[in-house]
Amino acid sequence: MTALENRYDIVFYFDVTNGNPNGDPDAGNLPRLDPDTAIGLVSDVCLKRKIRNYVEVARAGDPGYGIYVQEGAILNEKHREAYIAKRGDDEKVRKAKSLNPQNDEEARALTKFMCDNFFDVRSFGAVMSTGINCGQVRGPVQVAFARSLDPIMPLEISITRMAATNEKEKADRDKATEGDERTDNRTMGRKHIVPYGLYRAHVFVNANLARRTGFGDADLAILFEALGSMFEHDRSAARGEMATRRVIAFKHASALGNAPAHSLFDRVVAKRRIGEDLYDIGSDRLDNKPPARRFADYEILVDRTGMPDEIEILDVV
Repeated sequence: MTALENRYDIVFYFDVTNGNPNGDPDAGNLPRLDPDTAIGLVSDVCLKRKIRNYVEVARAGDPGYGIYVQEGAILNEKHREAYIAKRGDDEKVRKAKSLNPQNDEEARALTKFMCDNFFDVRSFGAVMSTGINCGQVRGPVQVAFARSLDPIMPLEISITRMAATNEKEKADRDKATEGDERTDNRTMGRKHIVPYGLYRAHVFVNANLARRTGFGDADLAILFEALGSMFEHDRSAARGEMATRRVIAFKHASALGNAPAHSLFDRVVAKRRIGEDLYDIGSDRLDNKPPARRFADYEILVDRTGMPDEIEILDVV
């Protein structure tokens, strides 16, 4: 794989319609938000999970594109694969509850095995030093929290279930409605949705760290592919309508970078569109205007004036 020679700073826009992009288990699965501003949040862990899931589907069985952090996976057993590859299929290695490298050379070889075989280790890094020790890796791809452009107003929707779970529940229902034509004694539930929200996240790709893990141009291509398509393979009752809207990458001419990331991100702005007019997000002029309910209510603009020659703007999506 060709080594990555350029730093990338990426702006990632996605939206949700009548769904919950990232529920908070400590708040009854309410959509995450900043309590001071009501700005919606989506965690970095949530976004990386979707990237992992996409790569697992799109590159299933391809050498080097295994996924380390999987639902229900036993991580130490994946560490054990590295020891078997380096020490051979030995019974002691297979049954040991704790393993450590014999020297620095083996430690590097074990960590390299994990980077070579697992896309998410190569991309995001991992702490693999528990029990069966394969070291620690700092990944070149870092994902920041996503924030909604406007405050969100989560709605709590009541739902009902007509079917009974077991015979006792059915009998209790029948008894409760005996002699009554109404049959509305159903199991009640609730779900939380955001009517509409457009979110923005930042993704950073560090070329110097990429050389250490082996993250290369082919990995960057699948990362771009995942950012563009990962919601297409993540449908659920809570996330039926989520979509990637824009992915804008700033490619630096060097591994070190040719401009601060924040100055590049400042060039990408979203404005509210009402009719033919554009308004700054949060402007007083939006008071008493209808809230955004679709992507067409926004306009994403990129300021390309005075861009340094060493920076290339890639419209990935």
